[in-house]
Order: sequence, then structure tokens, then C-alpha cells
Amino acid sequence: MEVSRRKAPPRPPRPAAPLPLLAYLLALAAPSRGADEPVWRSEQAIGAIAASRADGVFVASGSCLDQLDYSLEHRLSRLYRDQAGNCTEPVSLAPPARPRPGSSFSKLLLPYSEGAADLQGLLLTGWTFDRGACEVRLLGNLSHSSLRNGTEVVSCHPQGSTAGVVYRAGDQNRWYLAVAATYVLPEPETASRCNPAASDRDTAIALKDTEGRSLATEELGRLKLRGGAGSLHFVDAFLWNGSVYFPYYPYNYTSGAATGWPSMVRIAQSAKVLQFQGQAALDCGHGHPDGRRLLLSSSLVEALGVWAGVFSAATGEGQEKRSPATTALCLFRMSEIQERAKSCSWDFQTAEQNCKEGEQPERVQPIASSTLIHSDLTSVYGTVVMNRTVLFLGTGDGQLLKVILGENLTSNCPEVIYEIKEETPVFYKLVPHPKKNIYIYLTAGKEVRRIRVANCSKHKSCTECLTATDPHCGWCHSLQRCAFKEDCVPLDNYENWLDISSGAKKCPQINLFRSSEDKTTVTVVGSLPPRRSEWKCVVKNLDTGRELCKGRSPPGRVCTCNMPTRATYKDVLAVNMTFSSGSWHLSKRFNFTNCSSFRECPACIGTDCAWCKSERKCIHPFTACDPSDYKTNQEHCQVAVEKRAPSKTAGGGRFTENRSSRANPGLQVFYIKSIEPRKISTLGKSNVIVTGANFSQASNITMILKGTSTCDKDVIQVSHVLNDTHMKFSLPSSRKEMKDVCIQFDGGNCTSVGPLSYIALPHCSLIYPATTWISGGQNITILGRNFDVIDNLIISHELKGNINVSEYCMATSCRFSAPSFKGSKARANVTVKLRVQETYLDCGSLQYLEDPRFTGCRVEPEGDTELEVKIQKENDDFNISKTDIEITLFHGENKQLNCSFENITRNQDLTIILCKIKGITNANSIDTSSKKVRVKLGNLELYVEQETVPTTWYFLIVLPVLLVIVIFAAVGVTRHKSKELSRKQSQQLELLESELRKEIRDGFAELQMDKLDVVDSFGTVPFLDYKHFALRTFFPESGGFTHIFTEDMHNRDANDKNESLTALDALICNKSFLVTVIHTLEKQKNFSVKDRCLFASFLTIALQTKLVYLTSILEVLTRDLMEQSSNMQPKLMLRRTESVVEKLLTNWMSVCLSGFLRETVGEPFYLLVTTLNQKINKGPVDVITCKALYTLNEDWLLWQVPEFSTVALNVVFEKIPENESADVCRNISVNVLDCDTIGQAKEKIFQAFLSKNGSPYGLQLNEIGLELQVGTRQKELLDIDSSSVILEDGITKLNTIGHYEISNGSAIKVFKKIANFTTDVEYSEDHCHLILPDSEAFQDVQGKRHRGKHKFKVKEMYLTKLLSTKVAIHSVLEKLFRSIWSLPNSRAPFAIKYFFDFLDAQAENKKITDPDVVHIWKTNSLPLRFWVNILKNPQFVFDIKKTPHIDGCLSVIAQAFMDAFSLTEQQLGKEAPTNKLLYAKDIPTYKEEVKSYYKAIRDLPPLSSSEMEEFLTQESKKHENEFNEEVALTEIYKYIVKYFDELFILRERIPSGLHTVTTEPNEELELTNSEITTQAEIKSWMLNGQSHQGVPKFCFLMLPLNFFLFFQERGLDLLYTVNCRMFTARYCQASQSGRRNQTWAYSR
Repeated sequence: MEVSRRKAPPRPPRPAAPLPLLAYLLALAAPSRGADEPVWRSEQAIGAIAASRADGVFVASGSCLDQLDYSLEHRLSRLYRDQAGNCTEPVSLAPPARPRPGSSFSKLLLPYSEGAADLQGLLLTGWTFDRGACEVRLLGNLSHSSLRNGTEVVSCHPQGSTAGVVYRAGDQNRWYLAVAATYVLPEPETASRCNPAASDRDTAIALKDTEGRSLATEELGRLKLRGGAGSLHFVDAFLWNGSVYFPYYPYNYTSGAATGWPSMVRIAQSAKVLQFQGQAALDCGHGHPDGRRLLLSSSLVEALGVWAGVFSAATGEGQEKRSPATTALCLFRMSEIQERAKSCSWDFQTAEQNCKEGEQPERVQPIASSTLIHSDLTSVYGTVVMNRTVLFLGTGDGQLLKVILGENLTSNCPEVIYEIKEETPVFYKLVPHPKKNIYIYLTAGKEVRRIRVANCSKHKSCTECLTATDPHCGWCHSLQRCAFKEDCVPLDNYENWLDISSGAKKCPQINLFRSSEDKTTVTVVGSLPPRRSEWKCVVKNLDTGRELCKGRSPPGRVCTCNMPTRATYKDVLAVNMTFSSGSWHLSKRFNFTNCSSFRECPACIGTDCAWCKSERKCIHPFTACDPSDYKTNQEHCQVAVEKRAPSKTAGGGRFTENRSSRANPGLQVFYIKSIEPRKISTLGKSNVIVTGANFSQASNITMILKGTSTCDKDVIQVSHVLNDTHMKFSLPSSRKEMKDVCIQFDGGNCTSVGPLSYIALPHCSLIYPATTWISGGQNITILGRNFDVIDNLIISHELKGNINVSEYCMATSCRFSAPSFKGSKARANVTVKLRVQETYLDCGSLQYLEDPRFTGCRVEPEGDTELEVKIQKENDDFNISKTDIEITLFHGENKQLNCSFENITRNQDLTIILCKIKGITNANSIDTSSKKVRVKLGNLELYVEQETVPTTWYFLIVLPVLLVIVIFAAVGVTRHKSKELSRKQSQQLELLESELRKEIRDGFAELQMDKLDVVDSFGTVPFLDYKHFALRTFFPESGGFTHIFTEDMHNRDANDKNESLTALDALICNKSFLVTVIHTLEKQKNFSVKDRCLFASFLTIALQTKLVYLTSILEVLTRDLMEQSSNMQPKLMLRRTESVVEKLLTNWMSVCLSGFLRETVGEPFYLLVTTLNQKINKGPVDVITCKALYTLNEDWLLWQVPEFSTVALNVVFEKIPENESADVCRNISVNVLDCDTIGQAKEKIFQAFLSKNGSPYGLQLNEIGLELQVGTRQKELLDIDSSSVILEDGITKLNTIGHYEISNGSAIKVFKKIANFTTDVEYSEDHCHLILPDSEAFQDVQGKRHRGKHKFKVKEMYLTKLLSTKVAIHSVLEKLFRSIWSLPNSRAPFAIKYFFDFLDAQAENKKITDPDVVHIWKTNSLPLRFWVNILKNPQFVFDIKKTPHIDGCLSVIAQAFMDAFSLTEQQLGKEAPTNKLLYAKDIPTYKEEVKSYYKAIRDLPPLSSSEMEEFLTQESKKHENEFNEEVALTEIYKYIVKYFDELFILRERIPSGLHTVTTEPNEELELTNSEITTQAEIKSWMLNGQSHQGVPKFCFLMLPLNFFLFFQERGLDLLYTVNCRMFTARYCQASQSGRRNQTWAYSR
């Protein structure tokens, strides 16, 4: 009991207002939850991690050591320390109860010798194997053998500790290892397995020369344990000021208790002998009654000369002793530790015993201002950034905290910068990124994450960014957001970046000041980015939209706006002030509402008004006031603020407990009994009940919550005093941690109530059973975590709404009884939801089916004391347990017996429920008198009648017996044969049943356990060059055009270009001409869709170097397409390729996105194709039909699969002239399947050679042969030879590995064929492989002439293979999708942003308000027109061959991709196609990501026309001389000639008389009739390729076309074709010399 005396209460502190839920959720959005951070997952729990300066990150898990790249996305190499190919733990090691030391087989991981001029980087590793072995390896690759090794260097016990450091010392500058370890543990069962030599049993610290032949033999000195000292647990080792320090604590490994104070031992950093320099105890027990004697983590902040440690008190086996003060972060000055480290040692044997009798170790005290007390810290890492000390802390519930020390090393309230969703405890060691200080590696359980060290983006303004005092963050002018300095471009301009040293005053802010009595000046103060464009400033009245002021200034000066003082301006209530320069802009809204109503300066200025000091009143900023009295800054109101401050207590501010008493104190005693609940979610709790006594006697009751010691306390006023013994509080939201709770009555002493824990929201992992019956009542269990904070469990039904159900919940499970939905439809899916406060969390679905149907029962006696009751039930999907069912047998005169449930057996037709009645005396009589059985299943109660045998059944039973007797008497031989036949049929049925069971079980097991070993490094991605990529995209079905465009353009002379083609090139650059030609061609009925696509592709190539012009053409044609009557349905636009513009858009996207495709999407796309190929080849593949066991497409599923097994071959490659390198490995082990043909085996052998050596063998597949070597005999292996099996109808079965009876370990030789090798073999209908002639799938290919004689197989049995293939490629597929719809560096590719903005603008112009229309336009223009084309055709991007099977699988992926962009919800049932069902669950997630992607692009600042033109110009320059543009121009010319009559509407009659053509101002030419040429003549010259009167034929084309346009624009219907040598020559010369815009007039 805790008692507080009632005192006269002082004025209580103002309670902290709870955060609104939305604000809290936004606050929690700042720490990332693992969506974007790279994660490496290992097979076992991680035991050690280290990062080298240049060779990546090293992670030890189980008996494996992995070398990863810095992004954690690729494994560079792997070392199997114990068993090759196996990372599992040799001994099962359960994770110990924290804070006990963890178990690990890796003890040391020390990179060193990095950056040395004469040496390569080295890695020293220590393992428990081989009695604590240590090895030195090269950092570059772990697969290389060790350079040096030794035993008994580290602890050989998984729980034993080891700490070490490698340093350079001595005259020879050699590397030495100082290592401390727990060599002996008290467990007797492990002593025999790991027992060091007698001389080493009491060793604690050793010094070794790492450059000797053996690490063990070159021992230079030892520091031994003092007698009776017990075990020491070493946590860390580090160098400081010429000494080596080892933090440790005495620890009893049996009881788990610390037996002494944590200490630091110091030895000399010597090269000759181990010299003990002292020992100091560390006291971090402040705030905990028992002290903190466990040291969990250590970090030296070398730049500050400070050491940081995480200390913990004992928590008990079940964490029952954990409190808010269990752990603490303490900082110690290294100089003080060094000074107080005494040569007197109480844990080690030393040569000089300077200890006085009874002397106790002197404990060093931490820096008090830095101490941070928390309920569950696990790790620490400290560093100095910009003269600020930053500490990162890991917690036991998966949080990464960040603490920034002030100038006096004062800890602030830690910020949560990351949370692990699974709440796994953070590993004791946090590792910084060795190259980029913006990352830190966070280890927890089996995972390593690369985390950003700050959440800069959560600060939305410059002032907020810089006042946060986070040294990692600063304000980037060019990005106009808070960011890391590395993310701020350009980096070379220091004026572009403001860090915390600049202070918030440097932030650019819009300021008002009075320059004169009648003028108010608006300007920008603070640091401004360097700009090359002029400054603009605008002040706009938001009520009327009128601009009140507008100004401009050159780049070097800031723009100012001067507002004259006018009486009319006092009515301006809201203005917007904007300053801009190029893309940079700053705006602020000012509200001047009711300025005159404010009577005090702070309130006045806080509302954007101005304070006139002389008149002591609040005024409108644009009204008259003397400049010296005009105040708009809070600093001028400081006196008033200080006067107000004492009366104002900020919510959530620091609370000081008031322990003073009144002058006349009362003596009322208050009693606190309990608080419920003890755990609440991070959302808070609105009804926390405190019980006790005398509550109604207090007038002021507050609850004070104290969590992390450096954070503010929460002060909560009581919500409601229910009665004298109960009161209710509403607790605010908070982050995850344990807090101390105390209650204060009337300002008296705060009475402790004990701890209260804020924990994460509940998470559901499994609901079982997931299917129940409609009557309800079945016991349902939910598994997960944090269920002890839920308020209600709710079942949500589509018709009946939300139903509250009673539940029984513990921390990791909830049980409830399924409610009845009798009366609703027989089948229904309901959603299980958890309510926490006002938040509803989806927990999964529960399926309701029709009630079970019972068909009958049988009662059979088992002796006279036991009855067996068998109840028959129709097969269903219910999982009935013993607790769900209750069976009662009725017999005699309404007598009843309870039947004990035994088991449930499911057969092919029925399910049998077996129960037994035991302990009776008259079983036979009960059997005969039994009537019926009552079955209760939850709420369902049924009566099942006993089966009876009618007279007809007796007859039917006896008759066959008589017939058998007659038959036996007549023909005994026939009966014998019948029995034999029956026995064989029974065996076949049993075999069939066994096969079905085996296939189903194997499929299930494979789905749960199988894992595809994806090749981590697949070498260089074989990208096609741009030319071939473009041609395959432009002409996907017209391969004949490819070669004519691939002429080498670099050797061509620019002067050789055809003069006529130059003229045509000039002509199509006339926008009006080109658009008119395209529209005219599209109106022609015989201008087919193929012609339109070809014309668009030729046009794209012809304008490849004029992308700016091509883009303008695309805009015009797209607008025209929107205006067409066929597009009255706007959602149908761009859906099909039926016009030139649609194909032109596809080509334009391909050109503009080729760089993005290569740099961002290419690698994950290639990895997907490679992984898919790898998975397909893991199982059988039929050579004839290309069907495979592993596939994504049901149409390509090889369900007629035979039994197969893996065969390991030892392959020897013959040395050939094409591959004579000495480095090539010619003996390779290759795994093939016994059902593989010889050709398939060749392919796998070739692939294995390429993977092993990184280069191909040098021969084609058809140039090599395989030989099986058995002793001295050799046999050539062929797909078809004399031993091949000939089936019925003359079908030849291809030879396989199994056909030749090749076993594991067989030797195969690869040799070069001398001659007579053929190209790729194509087998005819007379061959088969895995699908035999009588298989259904073979009939699909061969016809229906074969009938089945083989084993019965069901296709649906193998549908799990589709899911297995999906799971194998799932992570790779998601990586590909997200690389497509992600925004690298928060920027969209120029083409996408530009075209999406164009579509948005067109929709706005056309007053289209339906957002679905714009979404569909964007989907039709980008994913449908470009990405799907790429996803289905990897051969467009890579130099690979696409098989029909891969094409089928990619079609499924492409369909899922497009479904993600669709706005319609898929309604899929059980009968839906498997290709749709496969990704049905993933589509909703993808849809949300796509919507976010579209929104993110829309929210990006728009591109300026200059930026887009610069991008297109650069792309044009990249593709100069890529194509033979003359070919494209020639093809375009052919189309113009083909439709010449339609393009030029000429009258047959030529008028007489003279005609005048004006070519230049005041210059006229007179033409006679003889010089006027008919249309037919011109067409004849053009077709014959002739010139006329020395003028190229294209000039005749140009002339009428330009005239045609000229007259068309003026509404004239007459067009006369003029042929004048002088005029035409001048026109062509003008066009060829670039004067294309010259105006030509034609007058009659």
C-alpha cells in the first residue's frame, strides 16, 4: 500500500492535451516501417556483422559467412564454415530470454589492413568450431582459402563471449590481435566437447601475432583470471590513446545473473608483451534500486573522447521485473576511465599486487546530463556530425532511436527513425555505412536492413528543418525541402545548402516593413539560392484576384514590392505574396481579418497584422503608421510575452513534482489499489480505470506518465470520478515504451501506481479453422501478437453489418465462438476485425458454408463393456475438433449415454466420425435397443437415425453367394481366374489411390518447403544496342525492314545524300503539310492498319534527329484524335493501334524511355526472365510440345509428368582451340534430370560451364557431342539411335539420361564433333518425349488417333506447380513492377511527366471532370502502349531468344501488370481462369501503388518547355547516324506517290492565259500556257524517277503540295500545277538552303 497525505494543493500543472489520432498517425508516419529499405534475410539468426571500407558488408549467420554489397541487394560470396551447402545450426539453439547473452557460432569478424599500400584488405574471423578456431582471409572473396589459422583463439561455446581488436605496432609494423574471451563455461555437458588445454583454462585476454604461421603458436602474452573470479562476459574491444580497452561484466552463465559491477580493463597497445594497465568499474545504476549490472552494448565516440554503453538490470525469466528504468544509456569520459583505472585488479592475476586489504574497486560515474533511462534498450552506436554528438539506440521491440546531445552533452528526447514491423529485438551491434554517413545497418533476428539515419522529409519548412537541430539534415534551396546534403543538387554550390549551423534566421521568409509613412515594402529576407534568371514578385488580393503590386529585378538583386498606404486597402482581408525565380518560388498567405479587435501586441502580430507602437493598437499592415513605430515581429513583443509566460503551461511540457504542503494541511488519506489495463496501444486508451479509496474527497486529481527520462512527462486530468473507489482517465497516444504511472491528489505527493506499457497495434497472422458452418458455435482461434490491447472483436457481414462477439484474448491468441448466420445465404465470407479505440483493423476472413449433413450411424459392440458409434457425414471442408462436437446415444426408454469422441476419418465418399462409450456392462443389449444419436456441433443440433438392413438387402446378399457356389461347382478354373483378375484390379486401384495421395502431398510439401536458389550474380546484362532495340519496337512483325536500316552510317559522306531526298526531308518538316498528308492518308479505305503502323515507324526514323519537331506533330495529332467523332466515348481513346498517331506514340515512348529502361528497369527485368527460365528448367520439360511442370500458364502445364529424379554428372570438357585458357575449369559437376533428353542435358552442361567460368565454351550446341565413360569404354549419347524405343504407330521415343541408365557420379566427356553436325533439330509427329501418344495433351498436338493405356492422371493435381512457380519469382517480379512505377530520386522520366501533364491539360480544356477518363488515357498511353509491349517481348531489350513457353508465362505477368492499372474491380469466382486467379490477391496492392504513382507524377512540379526541349535535343544527338534515314524517306515517298490522286485534287482542264507567280517582293514571273504542265505529266516523271528540265522530281512534288496548302488555307478550290524551270529551281534551292518558311504567292 502506498499512502499520500492530503495537503493544500498548489495550482496544478496544466494537463497535456492528447494528440488527435490523425496527428499522431501522421507523426508515426515519420519513422519508416520497412517499405523501401533494402533487407537481407539469412537462413539463421545473425551472430556477427561488420562493414569493410571497400569490400562490402560481412554477415555471419549460423555456420555461414556472407559477403554482401553495400546496398544489401546482392551476395558477392559465401563461406560455409561447417558443412558445405548447409547453414543450419549443428546444435539447436533456442534464443535466450533477454537480456541474457545470445548464442552464436561466429565470435569475431574484424576487417583490417584496408587501405595499406603494400597489402590487400584482410578479414579475421573467429568460430566456435575446432575448439575456437580463428582464420585470416582476403577481403575480396570469401571462397578463397584462408591465409592463416589457429585453434583456441576465441570461445568455443555458442553462448561464450569474445571481443577483439587488430592493430599495427612495433618496429616492423606488424599486425597484432588482442582478444578477450570466455574460454570456460560451467556447463558440464559441453566441457568434453570444447575443453581448452589446461594452461588456457584460466586465460581471459591474449595477445597474438596475426602474421605468424599460426595464430595459436605466436602467442605473446596472457592475462589470466584471478582465482574464484568466475566467468567474465566481454562485450567489446577498442583502441584509445595508445591502449586497448575491453568492457565486460562478471556473469554467471548458469543463473543468468551478474555477479559484480560492469568494468573496463586496459592493456597497452604493445607489440612485444601483454602489459596490464589497470581496471575501472562503471556505475550506471542511477534510477534503479538494484543497479544495472549487465552491459549490453558498447560504442566509442572517439572524436569526443567519450565511451557510450547500454546497461541493464535483471528482468527475470518472464520479463516480470522489467520496468521503465530497466535499461539506461550512460556516457563516460575516457580520460576519467584512464585516470581511475587502477593497477590493483580484482578480476585478473597481475604481476604487481598493489591492492590494499579490503579495498573495493572505485566506480566511475557517468556524465549525468547524458544519461538516458529507458525500459528496453539493446544497442548503441555513437558518432560526431558537424560538431554534434549523435547516438543511435536499438530497442527490444524493434525500434531505432536517435539522440542528439546538446552543447553540454545533454540528451534530448530520442526520435524514432525506424520501426521493425515484426518487433524483433535489435542486435547489440549497430554498424555505420563506411562510405555514406546517411546510412546505418540495423540487424535484428535473421535480417539486416540499411536504414537512413534521419527522416529529413518530415520537416515541411526551412524553419522547422533547421530548428530540429538534426546535423544530418539541412534545407536544400534547389529542391525546396529538408534533405540530406548528398541528395541536394548541385552539390558544388555551397549557397544551395543551409545546415543547422546557419540557424533558422537564414531561412528565406517573406517580410513586411514600413519604408516610409505612406509605403509598405514586401521583400524576402534570409539566405536565397543563386539564380540566373530574373526575380519576380507579386502581391495579389485573394478576395478579388486583383494584383495589388508586381515587381521584377535582375538575377543579382532580390525583388521588392512597394505598397502605397491607401484607405481602400484596409478592406483587403487576405493577400498572397509570391516570389519566384525560374523554378524556385516562395509564397505566403497573409490574413488581416479583424486587426482592430486585438488589444495586445503578441496576439496582433500572431495574426499577420501590424502593431503601431505609438498608438498602442493593432492595425492593418497597409494603413498609416510611423515607420519607427511599425512592428511586425514577435521580438518586439518580448516583454509582453514574458509577462504572459508564467500563466501558460504548454501541453505535454516538462512537469515538476510539487511536494510542498499548504499552510493549513488536511489529513485525508488516499489509497491506490490498481490500474487497468496495464497494456494499451500506441493510440492511447479512453477508459483506463484506477481503483482505490477516497477518490471523491479530492478536488483535483491528475495522472503523470513518465517514460524515457529525457522526454517530457504526460500530465492527464481525471476524466470522471465514478465513485469513491473508481475513477476513469483518458490516456493520450504515444510511441512504444513502458512508462511509470503516478497519481497526484490536490497537488500532493505523486503516488506510484506501477508501470504501464504502450505497445504496437495488434497484428494477425492466422485464423483457424478458416471455414465454419452457417449455424455457428465453432471455436475459432486467431494467432498473432499484441491482442491484449483490443477493445472488441467484430464480425463484419455484408448484410447484417458489424456483430460484436465475446472473445477471450491473451497476448498472442484470441478465441471466440463463431456467430450464427442462419437465415442468410448458405455461403458467405465475413471479415474478422479488431477494434482498438476507434480504429478497426482487418484480421482476415472467415468462410461460412452450409451446415454439415449426416447420413446415418452404426452402433457396434466391442465386447460387453464398450460400444463403438460410427456416424457417417458427407464430405465437406470443415475442420472439426474434439471441443466442437458432443455426441449422445439414445436407447431404451429415453435413456442416454455420452459418447467420447475418438477421431474423424475422411474417405472418398463419406467422412466417418468415431466415438466410444466405455465402462458399461450390457453393451449388446444397448446395441439392440439403440434408436438414434444426437450430434451437437456448436449451435447446430441434429438427430441421426441408425441404419437398418431391409429384407431386400438380405436377398441381395444371399443371391451372390449362391451364384458363386454354382459357378464354383461348374467351372472352378473360371472362378480362379476371376479371383486373380479381381486381385489385380484391386492392386491397380490401390496403386492409383496411393499415387493420388503422393502427388497431392508432394505438391503441398513442395509449395511449403521448396526454395529456388536464384543465381545472385547473372553476369553482364546482354542489352541490345539502341538501333536494334528501336527497330524491334518499331517493326515487331516486319523483320524484313530491319536489315535495310542497319547500314553503317558513320562511314557515309554527308555530301553524298540524294538531293531529292533532301528536298523531301525539308518538305515533311512543314507541320501543316505533314499533318494534312497524314489525315488524308487515314481517310483512304485501302490505307490499312499495317500501313498506318509502317508509315508512323518510317516517320519516326526520318525524324529521329528532330525529336522536338516530332513531339509537336504528336501533340497536334493527339488533339485531332480527341476531336474525332469516333472518340465521343473518351475512354476508348488510345486503346487500339488503329491510327498513325497511336503507333507514333508507341515509338515516341520507346525512343524517350530507352535510357530509363536500360538504367532502371533492365536489370530486374532480365533477372525475372533468368529466374523464370531457371524455375522452368528445374523440372521436366517436354521437348516436343515445350510444356513444363513448372510454369505460370495452365495451357503450358506438363501435367502428364512422369516420376523423375536428379542425376549429378561429372563432366569433363575436351580442350579445344576455341577455348585454351589456362584459367578455365574443365571438370564441372552438373545436375540434370533423368527424364532430360540428351539435347536438354547438353544445354544444362553448357549453362553450367558458362556459370562456372564466366565465358562460353566456344562451340555451338550442335557442334559438340557427349560420351558416357564407363571404365575404358566410351558410348556416344544421342537423342535418337539404334537403342531408341519405338512405340505404337511407329512413334519414336527420344532417348533420355534414364534411358542410358546413367547414375549419380557418372563421367561424361564433352567432345567436338568432327563433321556432319546439323543445325537445330525439329522433331516431327513421329517422335515423342514425355507426353506419350495416349496422353490427352499429345492428342492436342497429334490428333485423336491414340487412346489411353497409361496411368490415370488429373490435371488439377498439378495446379500447385503454378503457385510454386509464382512464389519462386514473386520477389523478383515485385522488384520489376516497382522499378517501373517508382520515381527514382523523386523525379519522373521527362517523357512520362510531359505527356501526362499534356493529357491533364487536354482534359481540363475539354471540361472533362471524370478522373477515370484521364487515368484511362494515361494507362492507354504508357503501360498499354509501351510497358506491356516490353514485358511480353524481352527479346526487344536483350540479346536472348524467347521460347513459346516463356512467351506464355510473360503473358500471364503482363495481364497481371495491366490489371494493376485497371479501374474496374475483378469479380473472380472459383471457376475463373487460373491465369487470373494466380495474381488475384496481389492486384489490389498493386492498384494502390499505381494510384500513388500517378498521383506522385501529377504532384511533381511541371516541366518547363526549355527543360523538355533540352531533353529532346540531347536524345536527338544521341541517335545521330543510327539509321539510314534515306530509306525511311523513300518509303514515305512511296506512300505519297501511291495516293497521289487523293492528295492533289486537280482539275482536268487547264485554263489559258498568263499566270503570275510572286517569288520575292516586287518580283513576278510570267508563265505561258506552254509552261503549264498537267498533273498526269508530273506524276509520270515522278514514277519514272526522271528530272524535268534539270529540276529534281521531288521539287515537282513540293511545288503543288505547297500550293495546295496555300490555297486550302484561303478556301480556294482551284489548284493549278505550274512547271517553270526558273520558278521551280528557285523554290527547290530555297528549300534546300534552309529558307523553308519563305512565302510563295500564286496569282491569276
